Amino acid sequence: MRKADYWVAECPMEEARTLIEAHHYSGGTSKTRVYTHGLYRRGDELVGERPVGCAWWLPPTKPAAMSFAGEHWRGVLSLSRLVIEPDVPTNACSFLLSKSVKLIDRMKWHTLITYADSWKNHTGAIYKAAGWKYMGDTKPGRNYVLNGRMISIKSGAKTRSHKDMIAMGAELVGAFKKSRWMLTNLQELNT
Repeated sequence: MRKADYWVAECPMEEARTLIEAHHYSGGTSKTRVYTHGLYRRGDELVGERPVGCAWWLPPTKPAAMSFAGEHWRGVLSLSRLVIEPDVPTNACSFLLSKSVKLIDRMKWHTLITYADSWKNHTGAIYKAAGWKYMGDTKPGRNYVLNGRMISIKSGAKTRSHKDMIAMGAELVGAFKKSRWMLTNLQELNT
């Protein structure tokens, strides 16, 4: 990838959602976000901007945020989805990630977190290369798919049981760990 051929900027949530639904293994994302940053090809601004990659950021659950930042949990933001179209060079992911981080208000969001999903053989190499800190693995969690899309056991304040998931037609694909990654500018978390 030639960096001069691409740029990163805030993108409309619906454009990011369309890209994720088409090219991310989850097949979807949440209904909310704090930031959606799009990766654009130079010249696309002349023919109508359409992202070829995106980063979707939202606050994690309180327990997840506390597991990374303790009493400072309110300043934690999670990279929920990172995706690029198949014809875009793979190193564009690193470019998108670094530029996306720079667009975030780091005074408000001092700690950025994400997970690499072993279900899809993701190792977190992109986060390690970008200077994020490996924070260990989660316990294996069940992964469900419904109509070709990942389905979360969380639905608002409700946590669905295995029985609930099966009753709604979801298929259990297995239990997998995720590696946890953190990037923080909060001094007490850097030690």
